[in-house]
Amino acid sequence: MTAVRLRHLAQVNPLTPAFDRLNDEDHLTFLPMEAVWPGDRLDTTRQRTKASVATGYTRFQDGDVLVPKITPTFEAGRAIRITGLLGGVGAGTTELHVVRPGPSIDPRFLLHVVNTHSFLKLGEAEMYGVAGQQRVPDSFLRDLRVDLPKLEEQRRIADFLDAETSRIDALVSTEQRVLDRLAERRKSGVVAAVSGIEEADRRQSTLPWLESIPESWPEVRIGLLARMGSGHTPSRSRPEWWIGCDIPWITTGEVKQVRNDRIEELYETREKISKLGLENSSAELHPAGTVFLCRTAASAGYSGIMGLDMATSQDFATWTCGPDLNSYYLLWCLRAMRPDLLGRLAMGSTHKTIYVPDLQMLRIPLPPLESQIRIVKTIRDRNTRIDVLVDKVRRQMSLLAERRQALITAAVTGQFDVSTASGRGVTE
Repeated sequence: MTAVRLRHLAQVNPLTPAFDRLNDEDHLTFLPMEAVWPGDRLDTTRQRTKASVATGYTRFQDGDVLVPKITPTFEAGRAIRITGLLGGVGAGTTELHVVRPGPSIDPRFLLHVVNTHSFLKLGEAEMYGVAGQQRVPDSFLRDLRVDLPKLEEQRRIADFLDAETSRIDALVSTEQRVLDRLAERRKSGVVAAVSGIEEADRRQSTLPWLESIPESWPEVRIGLLARMGSGHTPSRSRPEWWIGCDIPWITTGEVKQVRNDRIEELYETREKISKLGLENSSAELHPAGTVFLCRTAASAGYSGIMGLDMATSQDFATWTCGPDLNSYYLLWCLRAMRPDLLGRLAMGSTHKTIYVPDLQMLRIPLPPLESQIRIVKTIRDRNTRIDVLVDKVRRQMSLLAERRQALITAAVTGQFDVSTASGRGVTE
């Protein structure tokens, strides 16, 4: 095989004249990054007008290979060959490189080249930018050396890999459906538990996130059972307030620790504030066991419990429970009502915010304290069983992803003859 630089085989980030020929009111396919997935997870249902994406977006056309440029999407091997675009033209996130194959390389073969282990590792080494926002430069793609077999062999390799990766992708899709069902079972189990589903004598609930509760349970405003608080950020312009920082300080960056609802208590924070900063701001030190809820941005609605005495930024509401309310029961009520919080109370189109007056009016069902403790145990036991299954499924999906990449790498680099490998049950 001859090694050829990709710039001699394809155009990298070329112009798209077909886009320019559209009228401003014409619709075309739109691809945000969350829609860019290989296989049947690719979502091409979104549409925008040409005028709305005329600036600030990447343009592409049917047959192009789209390669994510930003970490960690690049390393995840989410390159796709795009077809079936509305009018044959699309636009999308600027975090995509567009590779338009020329006549000497089969487009499907090219797609498999940019999914090999060696390509992803080389690209990772070429990334530039700050941590968490690193990107692969287009110069890496242009200078990439491709071991190029004859066009007929490229097509044989592509035919083989299309068939084999389709089988693997189908298995992954099945596993993903299992994960979705387990996640739904987990959520519904939490709602059922805090609604006292096991008790027979019931009445209709006035809470928008519950259908019914036991007849004997009142629906009580949280503020009557727990002291509500918030937080603040000491002024960054006063450096002396940021010396000797030893008080754990919760910001939106910590929400990822509790986002999957597996963790209840938070013990570690990325930043800390000082006693002097605390005293010279509206922040307050909350005792361990305080429940916190993020009110803003993409983390809105997520909650946890302080494992230590902690402070928070202004992005959080807190509740320090009184004797009639168990902190962990309140936590699971907040998690059960999260869809309602985001759907009914969160305001704003870009950055969602749940405002304090709305949080002050939140109500929960209130069983006796011993029942609250029992409900928390029921939720934990049920979730533990589900999480064991989730971890098993995720391990299987990880193995399938490794198998897929290894198969592509071996076929593209000529480690085996695809004509003899076909039909041998390679994916079995």
